[in-house]
Amino acid sequence: MSALPDGKKLVRSPSGLRMVPENGAFNSPFSLDEPQWVPDKECPRCMQCDTKFDFIRRKHHCRRCGRCFCDKCCSKKVALPRMCFVDPVRQCAECSLSSQKETEFYDKQLKVLLGGGTFVVTLGTSEKSETMTCRLSNNHRYMFLDGESHFEVELSRISSMQILTDGSSPGENDIHTYTSLLDSQYISEGGTSRASGMLLHYKPMGSQDAQQLRMEAADDKKVASLWLAAMHKAAKLLYEARDQ
Repeated sequence: MSALPDGKKLVRSPSGLRMVPENGAFNSPFSLDEPQWVPDKECPRCMQCDTKFDFIRRKHHCRRCGRCFCDKCCSKKVALPRMCFVDPVRQCAECSLSSQKETEFYDKQLKVLLGGGTFVVTLGTSEKSETMTCRLSNNHRYMFLDGESHFEVELSRISSMQILTDGSSPGENDIHTYTSLLDSQYISEGGTSRASGMLLHYKPMGSQDAQQLRMEAADDKKVASLWLAAMHKAAKLLYEARDQ
């Protein structure tokens, strides 16, 4: 492995080359750990089509799930940014489909979140609001809010998130527009209405009491709406990652 000046290092694993943070504590919350490969001796047949392996039919491991397949069932090489692979890697049909669906998030929505949007922010039940720029940190672990003041929200400490749409306020939306990063079973894209704000609850560092944060689109409503839609996609990825 070789250390790089940007705080990342190049690591070679049986699955391929990966560019990972030097300090594992700063892993992106969207990342997935490399799976343990099913031992060769435990897979005499393809785990998809049941073809028996022999001298001609070689076995291959999917880099995303670690299961064992024949070449026909594990022939696609697809980008896998959630595991920080430098190049596309071999994946089974099911995993390659999941990785392809995530490509849009990494190519588009993640860049929108890093770029930021401008919102009118209200903390708790305060009557005082502040215009702030909100963006995702480079390691994807925090929401940075900057205006006259600055504060941060760690994504892992968000307990619930509700995307608000034009003409709606909390409580008026259908429950399926409510997204929780931790415990909600309801996930949806929220229909066709333009996102106009976000209401979330989180626990500040060192506190077990939830704090409410309300954000409403400021001047550039189009940019803010795109940022909120990207945040909703991010929340969905984090929710689904619990089962992966």
